[in-house]
Amino acid sequence: MSAPLRLSVLDLVPVRADQTSADAIAASLQLASLADRLGYERFWFAEHHNMPSVASTNPPVLIALAAGRTERIRLGSGGVMLPNHAPFVIAEQFAALEAAAPGRIDLGIGRAPGSDPVISALLRSSGHTSDVDTFPSNVNDVLALMDGGGAQLSLRGAAPYVVRATPAAGSVPEVWLLGSSDYSAKLAGQTGLPYVFAHHFSGEGTAAALSLYRREFVPSLYAAEPKTLLTVNAVVADTADEAFALALPQLQQMARLRTGQPLFALPSVEEAQATEMTPAQNEMIDRMRGAWIIDDASGAASRIAALAERFGVDEVMLVPGAGARNGEEKARAISRELTLSLVAGELLSAQGLAAAADVPAR
Repeated sequence: MSAPLRLSVLDLVPVRADQTSADAIAASLQLASLADRLGYERFWFAEHHNMPSVASTNPPVLIALAAGRTERIRLGSGGVMLPNHAPFVIAEQFAALEAAAPGRIDLGIGRAPGSDPVISALLRSSGHTSDVDTFPSNVNDVLALMDGGGAQLSLRGAAPYVVRATPAAGSVPEVWLLGSSDYSAKLAGQTGLPYVFAHHFSGEGTAAALSLYRREFVPSLYAAEPKTLLTVNAVVADTADEAFALALPQLQQMARLRTGQPLFALPSVEEAQATEMTPAQNEMIDRMRGAWIIDDASGAASRIAALAERFGVDEVMLVPGAGARNGEEKARAISRELTLSLVAGELLSAQGLAAAADVPAR
């Protein structure tokens, strides 16, 4: 009998045009609490900066807030963009989170900057931080610093100097390497780390990257065998047509991003339906519609299970991208809650991993 399919959530903390940042964060924390109750495995926050429709600028802070509102779900970063930060600071932050919520913290590490060169310069303005070229050594630094024994530094022939991210670690976060290319797949395999493929970016290269990771994998203290999950954009509703309507604000935003157009806070479903996009943008939306999981509950569950089987992963991380209709509660994300509830009802409840879906009223 095959292992049950685990489901997780990656959240960008989307900001709608009718919301403040406070509203958007409150809505995402509600979503994390719901995922906890429904039996999802983990809830991760992305790192993006200076985007009008994304409030997930600081994963460690959001993880700490979510830890106080959940009981069992694992919480983490999807991911911390290590080139933006000093490895020692990241190790300290996640060691503190692990101390506060033992056995529930994941540190997902990515190599991309997560923003433009101006923001990258601002993030590094207080001094030297890591860069892409030193990414492998900085990953190793984070791993060593969070270990209970710490890391030893030798400075100009002096006696070894021990550095620890926390004084008395009882446990350490689970570290994952994130990527959308062969580079991260190979590094994760050679380091013996669990690996996440960002399938939600484009859906291209997934099989090749996962195969490379498995070929290169070396058993380690962090994983005895290859451990993989992949991400996918998902919008699920009572009907496939309604799911597409709810997905349209985010689909249009992605089309603007990929054609170099200005970005805005996410419009309502009604505003998106009244918006005229260019032919090139509409073509992109059609392609994304095919790659995303936009369906009713039964159809979405079938596609998620097929995706996991196709790529040989036992965990799929949903990126819930549903928008909102005019007049919806500002501090809730009802349609994103609906996506998680309907999928859990079809997949997790069927596997005995959760109670019947908690479907929010609309």
